[in-house]
Amino acid sequence: MKKPVIAIIVVIVILAVGGGLLIANHNSSTKTTTASNNTMKMNSPSSTNSASATNSVTIQNFAFSPASITVKKGTLVTWTNKDTATHTVTESDSQTGPSSGDLTPGKTYSFTYSTVGTFKYHCSIHPDMTGTVTVTE
Repeated sequence: MKKPVIAIIVVIVILAVGGGLLIANHNSSTKTTTASNNTMKMNSPSSTNSASATNSVTIQNFAFSPASITVKKGTLVTWTNKDTATHTVTESDSQTGPSSGDLTPGKTYSFTYSTVGTFKYHCSIHPDMTGTVTVTE
């Protein structure tokens, strides 16, 4: 009777060790995938502040960020007010440009640039806040 008990104990130990290895391998794979995804996000053009890589502008700390961007003709540019105050996005040079009206905190405004050129804008409530969109072919 001792041989079957020993055999059962050996099987249990093998299953426990094998199960532990499977769990450890799964956790290692998950960590590798997460690290790879984080690396891809950090290197993604949309997460950089490069003027030529974005069509989004954040309004925060009484400033447009980035203050200048370059986009292709036909691009939709979106401003997001992440500030605590109300702001506007208003064209500055009598060209066809953005005219958001009041953007309360958390609101967004989008404008499509369909003409090549350089377009200046400002906040009509806080005139020292300015920005530029350069549109290329």
